[in-house]
Parts: sequence; structure tokens; C-alpha cells
Amino acid sequence: MIRKLDRYIIREFLRTYLIIFFSFAVIFIVIDVIDNLPRLMRAGATTQLAITYYLLRLPYLLVLTSPVTVLLTGLFMMNGLSKHNESVAIRAAGVSIKRAMLPLFVIGLLISAGVAVFGEYLLPWAEAKREYVYNVQIKGEQPDDQMLKARVHYQGDNNDYYYFGFFDGYQNTLRIIDMVKLDPETKEVTEHLNALSARWDGKKWIIQECAIRKFEGGRQVHWEFYPQTDKELLDVVPQDFIRITKKTLSLNFMELKEYISRLQKMGEEANREIVDLHMKIAFPLTNLVVIFFFIPVATSNIRSRGRGLIFLLGLTVCFIYLIVVRVIQSLGYNGVIPPIWAAWLPNLAFTMLGFVFLKKAEV
Repeated sequence: MIRKLDRYIIREFLRTYLIIFFSFAVIFIVIDVIDNLPRLMRAGATTQLAITYYLLRLPYLLVLTSPVTVLLTGLFMMNGLSKHNESVAIRAAGVSIKRAMLPLFVIGLLISAGVAVFGEYLLPWAEAKREYVYNVQIKGEQPDDQMLKARVHYQGDNNDYYYFGFFDGYQNTLRIIDMVKLDPETKEVTEHLNALSARWDGKKWIIQECAIRKFEGGRQVHWEFYPQTDKELLDVVPQDFIRITKKTLSLNFMELKEYISRLQKMGEEANREIVDLHMKIAFPLTNLVVIFFFIPVATSNIRSRGRGLIFLLGLTVCFIYLIVVRVIQSLGYNGVIPPIWAAWLPNLAFTMLGFVFLKKAEV
């Protein structure tokens, strides 16, 4: 009987989930068409390009609305079980509601994993393609050039700080190079290098017009000049300079992690990117967390009005949860709280609250 009950719970949940998801998709696309289609047409979009643009938006819709879809699915399903006394029949058969709902936690975990994989592979591709369709194919702009970068500030791994006037990724050349090396304890300048240019030969930099000054106690103690040298004086490689102009939504986990490393080496803040990196794991788990908030609806013995209040409470808690996620995410972006905490704190707090909801469920 338990297996039959599990199959029934899973079948009803998935059926309701698909209905609600496709309803959300239709509503979202209709609203977006009303708001943005005139803008797309004015920008020069053909019917085919407009359709492509909206189809590429669906992966983002799935990831964004999945927690609310799971919650609404569970609330409608639990309300039906309680309204038609199916929850009473389950308990009369000697099966607790908590045990009967166990398959939903498995489904929530699978949906979380599926959304994470979906967001890791399909979503970045779809968002990058959508940006290309809008900016290049519709608006006629030139694609972003990631191979050229000017006025680069870069922090090396050995207390050395660089300024590069210009990097040309097509020819792998640098122009106007200035490097300062600091003592890790006193923070005094121990070495200063400046050069006119450098060219990457595939393994090392060939530096032109290079002058090196060394200091001790604030005084210059050595000076040398090289018209050309291949000494390993620069702690950088061409890949460090290639500018990623994509939004973080268009990057998968490893690409974003690499991008954060480049930003930190260049001495730039990466709070937003670190938050988004951890959100790639934390946000999909929201699909599992929200399950805690709808099981009490099925365990309620009170009549429709009372069930409606519990239904409304579960919905309210979920939306408060999503609002808190965005607020704390913004605090992490601005460095008010550590970026990692900004990604994980809402999940930890509401999971504990969810256990309180589950504990109050009737056996």
C-alpha cells in the first residue's frame, strides 16, 4: 500500500507542477510581449527573431519561478488532500502524513538538482544567445570585444602591483607597463619596473625598453636597463587580461569562479560575483526548503476557512522568504555582509523555520 500511495503522491504532484509551470510561462510571456514587443519591433526585430528572443527567455523563467511553482503545487495538492478527507484516510490506514509526504522531499531534492544543472548549462547558453540576438541581430550593434582592454590595474601573487596602459589580445602585446613590488611586512617599495611594451611569444614575455630600480630602506640601491629582455619579470599571462563582458547569469559555475579570480587579481571588488557564484547552488535548494511550508495544510483538520488561512500563511512565508533572499543578496553585493553569508543565510534561517512548521504537523 505504501508504494501505491507514494506513486499517487508523486503523480498528483508532478501533474499539478506542470500545469502551474505552463500557466506561469504563458502569463509571463504574454506580459513580456505586451511590455517589450513594441520596443523589439522598433529596434528592427523580425517575427522570427522576436519568437527566438522569447523562447530563449524560458530557461530563465523556469529557474526564477521554480520555488514558487513548487510551493503553489504543494499548497493546492495539500489543500485537496485535506478538503476531500484523503489525509484522514491516509492516517486511518496507519500511515502518518509525514511519511506519506516523504516522496515530496525526494522530488524537491531532484527538482533542486535539476534546476542547478539547468542553470549551470542551459541557462548561461540561453542568456548569452538572447543577448546576442537582441544586441547584434536586432539592434545591429557590434559584438562585445573581449580581447582589448585599457588602463588595467592588476595585483600579482607576490605583493606586486601592476598598471598596464593597454592590452591587445589579438597580438598578445602590452603597452606602458608599470610594476611596484612591496615588502610584505613593512609595505615599503622594494622594486619598481617600468617598460615601454611587451610581447608574448607563447611561453614568456619579451619586454622592450625595460628599466628596473631596487630599493632598501626607502633608498634606491640598484638600477638596470634592458633594451630588450625575456627575463621572467611579469607575473601575468595574456589570459588574465581578457575581459569577460558577459553578465554573471551568462556564465556557468567554473567560468564565474575563474572570472572572480581575475577580478581579484586586478584589485577589483568581486562581491556581486561571489554572491552570484554561491547562489548558483543556494537558490536551487529553495525548491526543497519551501516543501516544509505546505505540509501543515494537509495535516489540518479544520474546515475550509481555517485551511485557507493556513494556505495563505504558507504562501506568505514563501514570498517573505524570496524577498529576504533578494534583500540579503543586495547587502552582499554592497559588502554590508560577507558574500558567502548573503547566499546561504536565508536558506539556513528558513530551513530551521521549516522544521518548526513540520514539527507542528499532526501525526
